[in-house]
Amino acid sequence: MIFPILLILILSILIYIFNRWKFEKKRKRRRDYYRNEYLKSDAWKRKRYVVLKRDNWRCVYCGGHATQVHHKKYARKNIGKEPIEWLVSVCKTCHESQHR
Repeated sequence: MIFPILLILILSILIYIFNRWKFEKKRKRRRDYYRNEYLKSDAWKRKRYVVLKRDNWRCVYCGGHATQVHHKKYARKNIGKEPIEWLVSVCKTCHESQHR
């Protein structure tokens, strides 16, 4: 009687571990693409400039000089397809505090 329950428990744990591994692998692949390719692309540079210009090169949090762009949200499936409204201009200090 205990053997089938134990078998089900072990299989459930193995399935959970496998699914978590797949999720982390996909997450790492997306993160690497975002950091190593998208943020270096001309499309991102154009979008970044549009956001900084829209916000008059001012940090939306402290009003200081903005040099970076922060994603309030990320596009889940299509990296780089986020609307401009999801992006804000920030100074380096405020950007670092947003990611803590």
